[in-house]
Amino acid sequence: MPELKPMLIIKPYIFNRFHEITFGFSTKIGAGRKAPYYFNMSFAVSDDSSRVAENRKLFFNELGLTEENVAYQKQVHGDRITVVNDAGNCGESDAMITTELNLGLAISTADCCGIFIYEPDKKVIAGVHSGWKGTAKKILLKTLNKLKNEFNCNPQELICYISPAISQMNYKVGKEVAEQFDSKYILKKNNNLYLNIPQANFDMLIQSGVKENNIQVSNLCTFEYSEILHSYRHDGKKSGRALGVIAMKGRK
Repeated sequence: MPELKPMLIIKPYIFNRFHEITFGFSTKIGAGRKAPYYFNMSFAVSDDSSRVAENRKLFFNELGLTEENVAYQKQVHGDRITVVNDAGNCGESDAMITTELNLGLAISTADCCGIFIYEPDKKVIAGVHSGWKGTAKKILLKTLNKLKNEFNCNPQELICYISPAISQMNYKVGKEVAEQFDSKYILKKNNNLYLNIPQANFDMLIQSGVKENNIQVSNLCTFEYSEILHSYRHDGKKSGRALGVIAMKGRK
């Protein structure tokens, strides 16, 4: 028998009571992969493409999915939202929404926030990629508005998870970035500015009417825990990428 390699997948408790939801957030640990890219999910870095394909297959299988039923997007740090009905690459956007069963939505991150949303009554899921640019453009708020206005979702029923992301204490930014945010998200320390992206996205959820008890925010900083989490700010061009994948399982 082939040797079984350990795989570390983050599975938040917020989705546990929904048997129809499958969710996982990948880490550096899987398939015995070593530096520099570890258990990398992205074809857009200089990792070997066949190894990335194998990594994805192993990860998806752990979630009960396959490459043939996962949707992707080319993330461009914008505010475009795509309604997805089929697997594969859905083009340039930074948020996806679907009502399709057995269709995973994959969000790629390496410091940015991945936000994953489920509305149990309307059976709608969404995945949002929100770095500082997406947060400044309020892509999460726009996704929430779309869910409410076009999918009749009740914000109070939304179940939300904010993935591991870089924490404020490790996210030093320039003045030109800091000026795009309310001062409450900026920490000034030793003549440096530090931006709190997870808090800004959390506040958008609350402002949209999502119940605080329906939100889980990961307390894992990608930079601080870079031994297990992909972090571009920590590892630079040698950083791999994580995938967070959410899907609704069931019979059509």
